[in-house]
Amino acid sequence: MKVTVVGAGNVGATCADVLAYREIANEVVLLDIKEGFAEGKALDIWEKSPINLYDTRTVGSTNDYSKTANSDVVVITSGLPRKPGMSRDDLIATNAGIVKTVTENIVKHSPNTIIIIVSNPLDVMTYCAYLTSKFPANRVFGMAGILDTARYRAFLATELNVSPKDIQAVLMGGHGDTMVPLPRYTTVGGIPVTELISKDKLDAIIERTKVGGGEIVKLLGTSAWYAPGAAAAQMVEAIIRDQKRVFPVCAWLQGEYGMKDIYLGVPVILGKNGIEKIIELQLNADEKAMLEESANHVKDVMKVLDTMNV
Repeated sequence: MKVTVVGAGNVGATCADVLAYREIANEVVLLDIKEGFAEGKALDIWEKSPINLYDTRTVGSTNDYSKTANSDVVVITSGLPRKPGMSRDDLIATNAGIVKTVTENIVKHSPNTIIIIVSNPLDVMTYCAYLTSKFPANRVFGMAGILDTARYRAFLATELNVSPKDIQAVLMGGHGDTMVPLPRYTTVGGIPVTELISKDKLDAIIERTKVGGGEIVKLLGTSAWYAPGAAAAQMVEAIIRDQKRVFPVCAWLQGEYGMKDIYLGVPVILGKNGIEKIIELQLNADEKAMLEESANHVKDVMKVLDTMNV
């Protein structure tokens, strides 16, 4: 099995490293436009293999898409990272052009691949790749919900002083400040989280989750990479190993949740065919209202892309 990661920056390199370390694919190709950058990082990951005991081959390439040919899965992380004071939406014009070019090259060399988008603003960049690739929607989707739920679960684990392994959660909506964490579907070892934490503390954790990416940007001066890279790698693993994992994923909705022609975070079953099923939860009135608000924000950004003629 072969996986390509486009963009050898912090997120892409972390994703490639996790894929190699966990031996998820036989070969991982890391590609970047900066001369020697991907080659150096791929070589560094390969030189670590005798230490961490894995045999996944890592190959670097400077903009030579022929090396990505016949990839089973492609992860696109290319684009400018967020800087302090910059919203995800500020990135749209530049990153849409980048994602479009990358997608065109990927499709040319791997017409049967599955594409996972990590580039921001996530929802609209996934839409851009979908329009460009002309692939079925089950083969083009975005990584957002896994990262957002990971942050939510990590914050809960800290507050409750429990293992993050025992926390399960669902989060929906756009990737950004309008995301919709769902406490009703959050459990700790099977126990509803609402039985273990006060409403005030839970609400504070939810608000922290919504701006979790921004918190990292303020601390580091750039976007996060360990958690996003690992989240993308987890999605690749579910596909390559046909695990049928239930994950929140940025998916193309065609009537689900009463929404149509929009990329939005919803729970899905992820397997060898990409998105194998979109799961429709029974949301209450408040949850529906929050999801609709999030969807309206995403639609506004999608409209911006539509008018750009990228």
